[in-house]
Amino acid sequence: MDASAYAFAHGMRHTRATLRSWQRTPGRVLGKWVAGSAVAATGLLLAVWAVSSLDHGYQQILTINPPFVVGGLGDVLHVLESNMLVLALHAMACVAGFIAGSSLPLQAQHRQGLSRWVHEHGGRIAIGFVVCATAFSLSAIGHSLAGVSHFLRVSPGLLLLGLLPHAVPELIALFLPLAAWIIASRRGEWEQLLAATVVTVAVAVPVLVVAAFIEVYVSPHLFVALTHIHPPIVRSSEGWVVTID
Repeated sequence: MDASAYAFAHGMRHTRATLRSWQRTPGRVLGKWVAGSAVAATGLLLAVWAVSSLDHGYQQILTINPPFVVGGLGDVLHVLESNMLVLALHAMACVAGFIAGSSLPLQAQHRQGLSRWVHEHGGRIAIGFVVCATAFSLSAIGHSLAGVSHFLRVSPGLLLLGLLPHAVPELIALFLPLAAWIIASRRGEWEQLLAATVVTVAVAVPVLVVAAFIEVYVSPHLFVALTHIHPPIVRSSEGWVVTID
């Protein structure tokens, strides 16, 4: 058996054994992931608040969508599409950690130069890419929140408070694979990451569906209740838009 085939068989054995062991204490395993994901979600929300608080004094065209106005089923599907893409990215990083930590080392000894280096550091490369993508998202979300805040003359913190009912479960679900990656990497339990990917995605998907419905149908009402503002929205060929001075 060559190195790739052996690594695959080795990984599948560990994955099945891991899933069987987790069935005995599912709450304890999932609880650690949720706790780690909640910490990441809290940090992300605080970073968005900081960026939006510092970003002001510009002109921008905003498309007003949920959670600032009530949408429809099409908006739910659009939110789900975006979130599923992010979840897939995080799940791929988790799979890359499994490959890098449990499979690639078995193959690296047969490789040389750059190929060997990639095999030895593939997991870190994947996480580095996720970190860069998350930093870009922070900047974009913070900029948009600052724009709406500036237009409505309310604080970014108040707007962010209105987003919490859907943002908290949404972010926790999205960060579950990365929380599993971090916990496993710190313990050197790389062989568990493929099983962790399957479980975290299975848990995250229904949570994201519920969060999307909350964002489209519930959060806009909370937003209006908190701000006491019904934003002047103009219908155009590009959707509901406002100009911010």
